[in-house]
This record gives sequence, structure tokens and C-alpha cells, in this order.
Amino acid sequence: MNYEKRFKAAYLELQQVCHEAAWGDPFSYARAKEMFMAIELGHSIADTLSGADAYNQHGEPVEYKSTIGKSISGTYNGISVLPTEGEQEEYLRNKKLGCYPDHYIARFGRESGVIEEMYHLTGEQVCEILIPKLLKKYPTQLTKKDPRLGATITKTEIYKHGTRIK
Repeated sequence: MNYEKRFKAAYLELQQVCHEAAWGDPFSYARAKEMFMAIELGHSIADTLSGADAYNQHGEPVEYKSTIGKSISGTYNGISVLPTEGEQEEYLRNKKLGCYPDHYIARFGRESGVIEEMYHLTGEQVCEILIPKLLKKYPTQLTKKDPRLGATITKTEIYKHGTRIK
């Protein structure tokens, strides 16, 4: 079978599996990688693209970040900007970052597609790393064409604060 036929067959099979399991579109953003991470961790895959990516064994929401880069990192972008800095920090702590007790960041192999390394950080750790970065950008963000905020947890920060899972 040629590559095009194999791809179409695999695509349609994955789409059908996700439809039957009510997992949503596997081809939206990094959704397939989130699904892979959830299965690897024994979590329940969320059925929607907004909010939690999955739920742990206790039913608590979890957040996943993944990369295929040479180094592990976790990028949090597309974050809504609120009218005041105080409202922004409250939103980040309680509705965007800190509301997820567990964050998992994985680096997938470019060619293999498997998880090469994965780390766990708590919501509090993610807040302590990202909120200062995001609030530093806040004053000028509303003047930009795309005012949404974004920041990255670096490899160094992941290694320092995270717990290696794989």
C-alpha cells in the first residue's frame, strides 16, 4: 500500500475511534498528543477542546503540554487578557493555570512519535513560574494586534521544579 492510501486509512480509523469514544477531533492542535499522554498516564480523556485536557484517577482536571523540539518545554499561549492586572492575576491563578492541580509536559520524538521524556508540575509551580512572565508582558499586551498573552516554561525550569515521569 502506498503512503497516501496508508495515511488516509490511518486518518479515517483514528477519526472513527475518537468519534466512538467521544474524545473530540484528534487533529485539532496537539489533541492527538494529549490523548496519547492521557492513555499513557491512565487518565480519562476530556470530550471537549476547551478546559481540562483530561481527568486523573481522582476525577481532577489535568493540563498537558507537548513539544517535538530538541529540548522539552511547555508553551502556554492564547491566554485572554483582562481589563486590570489584578483581574489578570486572579484569572491566571483560579481559572487558567492554577485550577489544574496537575500539569504534564512531554517531549515527543520527531520521527518515533513516542514520548521521550515527561515531567509533572503542580498548578502552584506552574503559577509561580508563569505568572511573573505573563504579568511582565501585561502592560503592553493590549496595544498589540493579537493581545492574547503567552509564555513558556523552559527546560531548565522543568528540570528544576518538575518530577520526571518518563
